Amino acid sequence: MAKGRMRNRRIGRGMVTGGAAALIIALAIGTPDAAERHVKHPAPQKAPAQTEDDFTGNSPPNAPAATGPQQPGPQTAKGAPPVPAAPSLNQGLGIDTLAKHVFVLEADTNTVLFEKAAEERMPTASMSKMMTAYVAFKMLKDGKAKLTDELPVSETAWRTQGSKMFVPLGGKVPIEDLLRGMIIESGNDACVVLAEGLAGSQQAFVDLMNKEVEGMGLKNSHFTNVDGMPDPDHYSSPRDLATIALRTIHDFPEFYKIYSEKEYSFNNIKQGNRNPLLYKDLGADGLKTGHTEEAGYSLTASVFRDGRRIILVLGGDPSMKARAQESERLIEWTFRTFANYKLFAAGDKVDDADVWLGAEPKVPVTVDKDLVVTLPRGARKDMKVSVSYERPVPAPVKKGQAVGEIIVSAPDMPAKTAKLYAAAADDRMGVMGRMATVAGYWIWGNGH
Repeated sequence: MAKGRMRNRRIGRGMVTGGAAALIIALAIGTPDAAERHVKHPAPQKAPAQTEDDFTGNSPPNAPAATGPQQPGPQTAKGAPPVPAAPSLNQGLGIDTLAKHVFVLEADTNTVLFEKAAEERMPTASMSKMMTAYVAFKMLKDGKAKLTDELPVSETAWRTQGSKMFVPLGGKVPIEDLLRGMIIESGNDACVVLAEGLAGSQQAFVDLMNKEVEGMGLKNSHFTNVDGMPDPDHYSSPRDLATIALRTIHDFPEFYKIYSEKEYSFNNIKQGNRNPLLYKDLGADGLKTGHTEEAGYSLTASVFRDGRRIILVLGGDPSMKARAQESERLIEWTFRTFANYKLFAAGDKVDDADVWLGAEPKVPVTVDKDLVVTLPRGARKDMKVSVSYERPVPAPVKKGQAVGEIIVSAPDMPAKTAKLYAAAADDRMGVMGRMATVAGYWIWGNGH
């Protein structure tokens, strides 16, 4: 038996000497690329190319319902992240509404909580003034106009039908007043004055609105006027309207606050904001109502409460009273039914990743921003968190290098993923160490 074991050991050594000679020479002269042509970052025997380390149940332990940062939500270089097309979490939670169209979004985690005909094109009525305002905000931020600039009132603007701020014929009105007249008083005349004064004509301004449609990636929106008056080619969808709302909040916080003002007086006429949620203790701070006979009673709203921001879009309610009641009911249901859970803070160690031919055998991995997920409150106990990355990670590893992803899942919810990054650098080991490691792998199948 002893001879048999020695024979097998010698055969193994013979295999290293013959089959891996080029590999060991490559390592000895310091050409890792040549070595990798022979061994593609081998994992330990029987290990899969992709691994998932599960943190199930209470791991990380006792993750509390997160109150989140006291701010509107995450920002990116291009503004708010796109609203996801993933399924909503309201499956089986027993909620419905009179509204024909509904979309509810948790802004901070970009999680869809409720949807009903969310992709369907619908008449926007005055909710399209959010895009009119967005274009005006952008021109102000880009320095193409100032709040104190006065714009002339044409006869076309003065004769504009529908809701009004009552601009004076032949007069001039500061942009700041026009913005409040459009947002708070829903003045169609204010929209026309802004469009003609800032872009030269209504059509030129509408072209800018549709350019933003393309820039935001809105798939079911098109505008033909600046005030939302009925037109078969003027439409949007609940999901697209939520995106416009989010982009407004993220891109122009200095102007967004106008949406929260409850009343405004112009030309000795005081009018109240038409958003019914502003008058209730819900945390509402915007955005815009809409109503035409075709559209019914509609609302795009934002509510910021307990560190969370919820975006609500509903359309097609049968009455003003129904709009007020349904919007309040959906908001309260959302905060009562769902919670945010902070799993890892930015910089927290999530796992240790094995490193192939590294000076250190493992490198810690982390997330670059807080990982917060939105779940039905009863689903927390069934949540599963796993990490997935190519094992082992080939050295050298740079600090901040993306090495894999973390995956969060729970019943009846789409999986949420986030990238994992190396929290420390790990250089390649020296030539002799690499030779010994590779030789050991070829003999015994052990990786570093």
